Amino acid sequence: MADMNSCCDIVPADMLAVEESLRRILAEVKSARDSESVALPDALNRVLAEDQISKINVPQHTNSAMDGYAVNTGSLSDEPNHRLKVIGRVYAGESFTGDVGPGETVEITTGATVPAGADSIVIREMTSLDGEWLSFSGRPGAGQHIRQAGEDIEAGAVALTAGTMIRPQEMGLLASLGLSQVPVYRPLTVAIFSTGDEVIAQGQPLPENSIYDTNRFTLQGMLQRLGCRVIDLGIIEDNQQVMESTLSEAAGQADMVISSGGVSMGQADYIKLALQAVGEINFWRISMRPGRPLAFGQLSSGSGAVAGKEADKTPFFGLPGNPVAVMVTFQQFVQPALRKMMGQRDWQPARMTAVAEHTLKSRLDRIDYSRGIYRINEQGQLVVSSTGAQGSGILTSMVQANCLIEIGESFAQIEAGQQVLIQPFGD
Repeated sequence: MADMNSCCDIVPADMLAVEESLRRILAEVKSARDSESVALPDALNRVLAEDQISKINVPQHTNSAMDGYAVNTGSLSDEPNHRLKVIGRVYAGESFTGDVGPGETVEITTGATVPAGADSIVIREMTSLDGEWLSFSGRPGAGQHIRQAGEDIEAGAVALTAGTMIRPQEMGLLASLGLSQVPVYRPLTVAIFSTGDEVIAQGQPLPENSIYDTNRFTLQGMLQRLGCRVIDLGIIEDNQQVMESTLSEAAGQADMVISSGGVSMGQADYIKLALQAVGEINFWRISMRPGRPLAFGQLSSGSGAVAGKEADKTPFFGLPGNPVAVMVTFQQFVQPALRKMMGQRDWQPARMTAVAEHTLKSRLDRIDYSRGIYRINEQGQLVVSSTGAQGSGILTSMVQANCLIEIGESFAQIEAGQQVLIQPFGD
């Protein structure tokens, strides 16, 4: 086994800053390498593995953005009213054979190629037609209601870069290039389990002093939203040998392993001993709330490792046991690591500035992630309020929230009317 320092730096006894913890994690996980070609409809929530260079102009031809009449503005008189002869019409998918000369116009529909000689579109609503004669007032500007060839994407230009997460809008753009297959990185497989003899599976009677397992289900949901395949290992009993076996098996099957519970100071030592027996793990205390305890490192995997995964190196996260702390630490640490491993480049969570609607309590020298509700108030301001009680076991605070309120280390509290950072949910 490699020396423990090859995985993670020696961590001092005092707490690590959130930013430093994330830096160390991202330095350890590897970027995606293996890719495959998939049909465009199957590319949703996958990450592009290669730059996509357009072979065509989009749009291919200069076309009309409105139903109306194509005119040559250079031939119009300086009079306020104009009368032009309609010499033909052109529909989308067709072209007009001929030029639009002085005193002439061509009826045109949205998407149709602009006839030669025309440089502007007068919309139908601004005109009147008398037989073959069109009348309108005012002087249209050159280029009005016209979409130029290649104004969206020019032939030879990079339409989308490698590392782009494919959302519905990217699917539409790729379709506009005529692509039916796209190269994407291989999806990740993540193994998860919960620890603790007090944790009970759903469907069983709940003994006194026990709790139903919630963390595996929130982890499954967050992982599936990121497009990961999940191996659910269930609840692992408080036994070092069982834990070691589970970790070794999981490391060979998955690209990442995540546990919840058992990483706090003073909790069962068997978890720490098992982790250190099968990997290179550091236990950190991070200056944040909720989610101060965190274990991170690499597990040693045996035979049967996931195709494409670097041999004998499987990132491991040991998250806290409290439900809210699990979700917050996942968002702040696990998600950035996963996105790097998925192929996304330099991903960061969305942050916005909002005005606090009431006092938000925190503590100096730590980052506080309160659960909040942001909205636009009657004055058009982006404002945020707390969901109420912020205990790390109060899962309803996450259900009611639509963001995290990020209060920095230098604030003991945020007063009503002060600005504060928020991380909106939804990514």
